Amino acid sequence: MEPGDGFHAYEPAGEKRAVFCRLEHVIPWSIQGAHWDPGEMTEPPSLDEAVTACSRCDAQLTDAHVLLVRHRGEHRVADGFCSVDHMNEWAKAGGRWR
Repeated sequence: MEPGDGFHAYEPAGEKRAVFCRLEHVIPWSIQGAHWDPGEMTEPPSLDEAVTACSRCDAQLTDAHVLLVRHRGEHRVADGFCSVDHMNEWAKAGGRWR
């Protein structure tokens, strides 16, 4: 995958991350058990702080949330989720482009 491209998922509280080249790759990853890689979030902390509600259900996010960041060159678009399951359902529905 090219640097500055793809989708980067983080579970900040657990210092876990995963990278996907396409949004639809989130779905089988989630179904197969969400295998995370260890590692801190590499995004600016302000990006995580700006996301306060789940993009799937609009519930307030807790410390145990999932952050999905779309990389497009120098641009970053973040969505937060209550859980991997909500991120999976959101991706199945087409994400932001539904």
